[in-house]
Amino acid sequence: MLNYDLDVSGLERDLVVPDLVAEGDDLDALISAQPDWTKPTPAVGWTIAHQIAHLASADANALIAVRTPEAFDTVLKQAAAAGSQYADLDAAAGAAKPRSALLAQWRAGRTEVAAALRDVPEDHGFPWYGSQITAALMAPLRLMEVWAHGQDVVDSLGVSRRPTGRLKHVASLGVIGRELSFYAAQLPGPAEPFRIELTGPAGQTWAWGPEDAQQRVQGSALDFCLRVTQRRSRAETDLTAVGEDAHKWLDIARVFL
Repeated sequence: MLNYDLDVSGLERDLVVPDLVAEGDDLDALISAQPDWTKPTPAVGWTIAHQIAHLASADANALIAVRTPEAFDTVLKQAAAAGSQYADLDAAAGAAKPRSALLAQWRAGRTEVAAALRDVPEDHGFPWYGSQITAALMAPLRLMEVWAHGQDVVDSLGVSRRPTGRLKHVASLGVIGRELSFYAAQLPGPAEPFRIELTGPAGQTWAWGPEDAQQRVQGSALDFCLRVTQRRSRAETDLTAVGEDAHKWLDIARVFL
């Protein structure tokens, strides 16, 4: 299976990778100005340090997958051995490092990931969790993670951040991954097409699906991204739905298994 059988034709690596770099730079500017990384974040048991450690570890694993795919089996075995505690244990190990060392690791890793994703042939598959994927999918997946965990940091610090056009990459993942939401919830996938219309940060409309679809979702792109990354409940967003499956999707929406 390649790219989880998702249609990634609308994901443009050459546009996403520069935005991935910019997303990381914005989060870097925020957290490097914070001397205390022990502040708790919305993720239970995770501090700011845990969030950065998780991103650094994910970057390291992405580099293994792209550059030495034969070694990625070790990553999968470690994840299987730790089970549901894998992410928590991994983040805790990284968070125990000195702040300066963790920051340097994250900076170096994300720079290498961006370079690796630029260099790998766009249609070349490499191992990931549960599927072979290509750079076309890995690039927005990495951006989504940086944005989502960045939201946890933003919420921890009680600050706001200006939404950018980079949200479109996260929203696109949410749209093409609709079937994964139903699969993860152990529900049959919807048979009807969907129309999704989101308002971007500059007031523009981002739309997917046929205009005459009976299953419809509308709202701000920011709220859609917060919902599909499970950073906000449906009730905390401005999202509206028409159609039984559209309502169901907003209740279970996610961009990861």
